[in-house]
Amino acid sequence: MKNTILILSLFLVSGFAKAQVLEDLIQEAYTNSPEIQKFDVQYKIASEIVNEANSLRNTDFNFGYMAVAPEMEMPMERFRVSVMQMLPWFGTISARKNYAASMAEAQYVEVVIAKRKLALSISQRYYQLYEIRAKQEVLDKNITLLQTYERLALNSLEVGKASAVDVLRLQIRQNELRQQKEVLLQENKEIQAAINSLMNLPYDKEVVVVGSFEIPEEENYYNYENLDVNPELLKYDKLYQSVEQAEVLNQKESAPMLGFGVEYVNQENSPMITSPYKDMVMPMVSLSIPIFNNKYKSQTRQNELRKQEIQFQKEERLNVLKADLSKAISQQNQARIKFSIQKQNLKQAEDAEEILIKNYETGIIDFKDILDIQELQLKFQMAQIESVTMYYVQSAIINYLSN
Repeated sequence: MKNTILILSLFLVSGFAKAQVLEDLIQEAYTNSPEIQKFDVQYKIASEIVNEANSLRNTDFNFGYMAVAPEMEMPMERFRVSVMQMLPWFGTISARKNYAASMAEAQYVEVVIAKRKLALSISQRYYQLYEIRAKQEVLDKNITLLQTYERLALNSLEVGKASAVDVLRLQIRQNELRQQKEVLLQENKEIQAAINSLMNLPYDKEVVVVGSFEIPEEENYYNYENLDVNPELLKYDKLYQSVEQAEVLNQKESAPMLGFGVEYVNQENSPMITSPYKDMVMPMVSLSIPIFNNKYKSQTRQNELRKQEIQFQKEERLNVLKADLSKAISQQNQARIKFSIQKQNLKQAEDAEEILIKNYETGIIDFKDILDIQELQLKFQMAQIESVTMYYVQSAIINYLSN
């Protein structure tokens, strides 16, 4: 009978295998996720803008033709052609490229954040899927155990040591556990569909959960300083740098622009002029000076305010991340404490069950007590699984925040 007592069993596989399965899911999601592909395209667009910045404004071409010419005793202009190219001040193009490059870097951080959030979502749902399947296994073993008790009750009924009510109670309890198992089956489909949606796969594709998860006895040490390298904060650093580059570009664009060109004038022959050089070629230089430069002064003030805004946003986000990390660490420690207490309770419930089984060997057994102890065991087993899930879900959050 001792061998029929249900204990919480876990699969025996290496930690590497567990990590590898989850990592494979995450890598597949990186490849298939439309959201990641969207951010990748946005980053490619931002990178291409760097090439766009390395260009000059349009070259001006002008052509004029004398449609109706008056009769005059001098050379008459028939048509003229001119070309003019305006050039930005020295260093302006480099400033544009640096600004575009800084924006591309900020966009790349968005890709990193999106990937980390996707990995976190898959990890959390993976552990939830583990919880569901571990509970299903526990329910199966409890149902098997109750069937064993039912056979004992039927044997006892034949010799007058049990009543039909005891048998019915055991059967009702089995029905309740089967109901819980069916509910878990539906939850399994829901979580599995959620994981597949993140990986852009058919909703009913099976997601394999490998291995068991155990809670370490010792607490982990986490350094809040690691939050400084979280991409959600690095994003603000990149944005700050882009604003600085925007101001450099603003200063360059507030400088004059130089223009170089040439104009050709074609003239008709005149009897008064015998020189063969009747046409004219005129080199031109143009200078564009932003006399009314309030626009650039305003842009400078705006950039200063944007930098302040980004600093405040970063401080605000850092405070939120610190609070999230503290919460995750606290809940992780709570899970360890709960698991330890539940382990003790489960051991005591098993001892109580063993006493009842020994009483059966002497001819005395109370199946109502058996049911009560079995229900306590199931409660502690389920709570242990939930504690393990909570621990690793919070571990995933901690890894997202501080690694």
